[in-house]
Amino acid sequence: MTTSVLIVEDEEKIAHLLRDYFQHAGFRVAVLYRGDQVEAQVAQDPPDLVVLDLQLPGKDGLEVCRALRARGPDPAILMLTARVDEIDRLLGLELGADDYVCKPFSPREIVARARAILRRIRSHSGAGRSYLLVGSVQMDLLSHTVQINGVDLTLTPIEFAVLQAMLEQPRRVWSRAHLLERAKGTDFEGYERNIDGHVKNLRRKLRERFDERDPIRSVYGVGYGLEAEVLGESEG
Repeated sequence: MTTSVLIVEDEEKIAHLLRDYFQHAGFRVAVLYRGDQVEAQVAQDPPDLVVLDLQLPGKDGLEVCRALRARGPDPAILMLTARVDEIDRLLGLELGADDYVCKPFSPREIVARARAILRRIRSHSGAGRSYLLVGSVQMDLLSHTVQINGVDLTLTPIEFAVLQAMLEQPRRVWSRAHLLERAKGTDFEGYERNIDGHVKNLRRKLRERFDERDPIRSVYGVGYGLEAEVLGESEG
């Protein structure tokens, strides 16, 4: 089945340029110019990926992102913006965007980022197995195991839940509250700060496998995210 992308960009020249590049790359493409049309379009014809501008008429990109994520984890979202300050970027990822690109950009880069996002978030099926793959880290969601370069990594249930969240959206910054929510169901009860100890232990175990390079970044006042490049994840 052809992979589909919905481009939401109010600058027609940019929208049409992205449309042409995605079509040339083999995607099925739809284009909208207003944010308040996105939810109806997604409900009618669900895309695999939404390329979503931040500044849109009708409803801005952050509102659209929030509304789409309230529906569920799909579709994947790649946000575009001319606003480069850190708070906007973190807010976009905190609301559930899978990646974030600042203008000006290369259309080839956008297509490459889109492919990387879809490659990351899709569960791979085969012989009854379902797993997440980011760089050299493979997580089997059925057997509840993790391997790095083919070698098993032993994790507690809470560490597994935290790492799963991060692998699902490796360029997102996760707040302690969201990680705490993901840890529910693992017999974990505690306050948001209690997550810090589990992240510390997870970081230590991962560092041992990556020659002491740190694969988890701490964002002051926000939470935690992955250094996807340390894991060996490329964007192309």
